[in-house]
Amino acid sequence: MTSNATILPVATGRVTLAAFWRALRRYPLLAWASGATATAASVAAVVVPILLGRLVDLVVAAGTVGSLLLTAAWILGAGLAAAVLTGAANWLVTEWGMRACADLREEVLDRALRMDPTRLESAGSGDVASRVTEDVERVTDSVRLAAGIFTALVTVVVTFAGFATLDWRIAVAFLIVFPVHVLSLRRFVPQAKRLYAAEREAAATRTQSLLTTFTGARTVHAYGMQDRQGRRVEQASRHAVVARLSAVRGFLWFANTMNYAEALGLTSVLLTGFLLVRGGDSTVGDVTAAALLFHRLFGPLGMLLISFNDVQSAGAALARLVGITGLDVPAPRPADTVGPPPPTGITAKSVWHRYPGGPAVVTDVSIEIGEGESLAIVGESGAGKTTLAAILGGVFPATDGEVWLADRPISELHPTELRRMVGVVTQEVHVFAGTLADDLRLAAPDATDEELHAALRLVGADAWVDALPDGLSTRVGDGEHPLTAGQAQQVALARIALLDPPVVVLDEASAEAGSAGARQLEQASAALLRGRTAVVVAHRLSQAHTCDRIAVLAHGRIVELGTPDELVAAGGRYAELWSAWRR
Repeated sequence: MTSNATILPVATGRVTLAAFWRALRRYPLLAWASGATATAASVAAVVVPILLGRLVDLVVAAGTVGSLLLTAAWILGAGLAAAVLTGAANWLVTEWGMRACADLREEVLDRALRMDPTRLESAGSGDVASRVTEDVERVTDSVRLAAGIFTALVTVVVTFAGFATLDWRIAVAFLIVFPVHVLSLRRFVPQAKRLYAAEREAAATRTQSLLTTFTGARTVHAYGMQDRQGRRVEQASRHAVVARLSAVRGFLWFANTMNYAEALGLTSVLLTGFLLVRGGDSTVGDVTAAALLFHRLFGPLGMLLISFNDVQSAGAALARLVGITGLDVPAPRPADTVGPPPPTGITAKSVWHRYPGGPAVVTDVSIEIGEGESLAIVGESGAGKTTLAAILGGVFPATDGEVWLADRPISELHPTELRRMVGVVTQEVHVFAGTLADDLRLAAPDATDEELHAALRLVGADAWVDALPDGLSTRVGDGEHPLTAGQAQQVALARIALLDPPVVVLDEASAEAGSAGARQLEQASAALLRGRTAVVVAHRLSQAHTCDRIAVLAHGRIVELGTPDELVAAGGRYAELWSAWRR
């Protein structure tokens, strides 16, 4: 499996095939039914040209009308059977492949959701987004095509057997097409693998560029970066188009060689048949049947070879999906007995953290936060506040050191138990598409409307929710009723209230609300934190000053620690920050 420091891994061809084969083997009944139906359809289809050849011989030999009508009836029946069986085979193979693809997609999403956040941040959202959207769509579309490919492959094998029933020399003449195809494939396959891998990577870069442009639209407008950012998107899009055109040009050459092979093969079959008939070793009917069989192969062979373009592209996409399924992620373990989580404190022991390829952002931090105590983390931008809060909240593990909840290492907690113990709210919250009630019930699926309203009242959101067109049934999220940054934060705080964890981590939860809504969010946060163990990354020192203790971070280290009054009286770094804030 290949990888580098900045993108997620891409599986090798062998690993990709093995993974997809495992997914297909989960449905043995569909596999056997697909193979049997496709074989029967191909046999019926091959019988038609052979019977047409017999009909030609009957005409040449001036056969009886009865024999002619009987042969014609058999031709009609075989053709009808071939049509029905081909449709059934296509349906069965499509169902088989779509189920396997759905299983693979679910596995990819599961691994992506449980991926180490530091690795996810290093790869960038565009890489993951393109894999679970564009790559999944590419593989799914190819699975629909796979039904025709599977049937075509069976048809080629059965048709060759049909050639052998006529005359082995005609079958040998037919084989002349394969050296041409083999030579073409040997040249095209290595080139196609590289071209389509480059195309998918360019598509991921384009997706990343578009995502960052849309999510950072306010910043782009604020700094007048429209033209500059537009050029970046244009450059990424142009690179993706160039990569796509390179892949298409390579395939067009391959398609032309396929046409040459078919012309050469038909000429060889007809010439061999002519010589055999002239020598009395074969009949006109047999040669006619051979020509019709070869002509019938144009479709299946064309599908196998033309679809190679889509197969290569889908293979590149599938390799990116399997690359995620091969990641080492925490294996799910049985959760402890469900019940109210007990009150708890947090202890950090010699915690260090560095992101891949970078310096340490948290350096030898040891701190104990008592049960029910609130700790604010303050410091300049880049001091490591968000990283330390994420480690204390179990969002991702520290590079070194250990974090404990009461007497248990946080790394030993089942993910479900951890999220019941620790609720985390960041400044970048997300409102999911759907009704507001559904959004809130992500935290508590069984919560009643009364419990939802109680959580909203706790965080001061009841007034604006009651004013919505349909109250809790109002559809929010992308393309629906818009929520302000402050309202989105209140929804996130209400989710935590519904979850009711004993520990809460707030990462600058009022930073995006602006001055007007910040005070309201601070009040909502204070109400939520009451009686809980809390870690607060404070963007506003007025919020930090209400906490029991404050830790001042600088270059990843705690340089001051104490109550707000103690730190102000000490006249150190926090005192300077507090004085500047008050001014």
